[in-house]
Amino acid sequence: MNKKNPRHVALEILLHIEKEDSYADLLIDRELSSDAIQGPDRGLLTELVFGVLRRRGTLDHMIDSFASQKTAKLERVVAMLLRLGLYQSFYLDRVPVSAAVNETVKLAKVFVPRAAGFINAVLRRADRERDMIPWPDRVADPATFLAVRYSQPRWLVEQWLEQLGLAEAESLAAAMVEPPSLTIRVNTLKISRDEFAERLAAEGVAARLTDYSPVGIHILSSIHPARLTGFQDGLCTVQDESSQLASLFLAPEPGQSVLDVCAAPGGKTTHLAQLMQNRGKLLASDLDARKLRRIEETAARLGVSIIETRCLDASRPLASLKGRKFDRILVDAPCTGLGVIRRNPEAKWRLTPSDVTRLARLQSSILHNAADHLEIGGVLLYSTCSTSREENEGVLDVFLSEREDFVVEDLRKIFPQYTALCSDRGIFRGWPHRNGMDGFCAARLKRTN
Repeated sequence: MNKKNPRHVALEILLHIEKEDSYADLLIDRELSSDAIQGPDRGLLTELVFGVLRRRGTLDHMIDSFASQKTAKLERVVAMLLRLGLYQSFYLDRVPVSAAVNETVKLAKVFVPRAAGFINAVLRRADRERDMIPWPDRVADPATFLAVRYSQPRWLVEQWLEQLGLAEAESLAAAMVEPPSLTIRVNTLKISRDEFAERLAAEGVAARLTDYSPVGIHILSSIHPARLTGFQDGLCTVQDESSQLASLFLAPEPGQSVLDVCAAPGGKTTHLAQLMQNRGKLLASDLDARKLRRIEETAARLGVSIIETRCLDASRPLASLKGRKFDRILVDAPCTGLGVIRRNPEAKWRLTPSDVTRLARLQSSILHNAADHLEIGGVLLYSTCSTSREENEGVLDVFLSEREDFVVEDLRKIFPQYTALCSDRGIFRGWPHRNGMDGFCAARLKRTN
C-alpha cells in the first residue's frame, strides 16, 4: 500500500468539507482506516484538519492582513493552502516554520502551480511580521475582536456577549476553539468506575475521574476510544460529562416505562437503561432508521436488553403510540449543536441565526408531541447541546405558557450536589469554560394533572 502524505490528505479533506458540507470526523476515520497513513502522521492529519476548521476565522484574518487579496476573493484551493500553512506556522510548535512553508508550497505546485509563488510570499511575510497582526480593538468592538481572535462567527459571539458579558464570553470563545478531551461513561452494569479506572492505570492510560458524573472518566492519553481496555467488551462507551448528567437528571427507576423520542446515536438511551439496571421498558425512537441500528449495536455491546427501537417522526403527533403513556420521557431535541462546536468545528461556519429560529420551532413541536405521552406525575427532561437561549429557555417558556399541566422542577432542590451547574431557574447549564464539559442545557418538567 502506498504511503500517503498527511498534508496532502488534509487539504483534500478540507476542500471536500467546504464543497460538500461533509463531516470532518467521518472523512478522517475513512482515511485512517485504510492504514495508508501511519505513525505520527495519523495524529498530524487529524490535527491539521480540525485545527484549520477551529481556527479558520483567525487564519482568514491573517490572510487578509498579509496578502494582496482578501480571503473571500481567493480561489478556494489557494485560500485553503494558506490556512494550512499559517496553521502550522502559528499553532504547531513541533513543526518548524521553514517546513510549514516549504511543504505548503510543494502542495501548491501540485494543486495550483500558478499560485505557488504567491502562497510562498504570503507565508514568509506572515512569519516575518507575526508580531504585527492588526487585531480589532477589544473594548471598542468586542464582538469583532472575539470573532477574529478566537475564530468564531460574529453572530454567535454577539449571543455570548449578551448572555455572559465580555469577560466570560471571551473565556467561552477561547474554550470553544481548543480541542476537547475524550470522556467515557463506564458501564456499571458490568464494572464499577473505580475498577475500570484501575484497569486504565495498569495499562498506562492517563485518565482522571469526572468532577460531576459518578460514572465518567476523562481520558488524557492520545488513544482511539475503540482501543481502550474493555471497550469492545462493553465496559465503557464514549459520552461527554454534560450528556451523562442529563440522564441522571431524568432519574429513571428500574421497572419504569421510559420513552426517548430523539434517541440517536444512543449515548443517553443506553445510560438510561444502565440507570434502570436493565429492568423495565425503554422505547428509543428516531426519524432515521439507520441511526436506530447504531443504537441497537451499542446496546448489544453494552449488554443492554430492555431497549425497543422504533422509527418515529416526533415533530408530528405520535399516533402510532396509540395513546401509550410513560413514566419518564427524554426529549434531547435536534439542535444547532452550538455547545459542541469544539468537537464539530465545521458546523459553526455553516450555521446562521435563522437556523436557531428554525430549530427552535422544531424543538417546540417535538416537546409538545412527546408531552402528550407522559403519565400524570411523570417527569420529562428537555435538553439540547446548544448555548442558545432561543433553543432552550425560549422553547420552555413557550411550552409552559401553553401547557398549564406542566411545571419546571428546580434541579437544585432535587440534586443539591449540582447546584453550581444550574441557573437561577434551576435549569442545568453546562459550559466548557466553567466546567470543562460540552455546552448543554437541561430542564426537568413534571406533569401535574
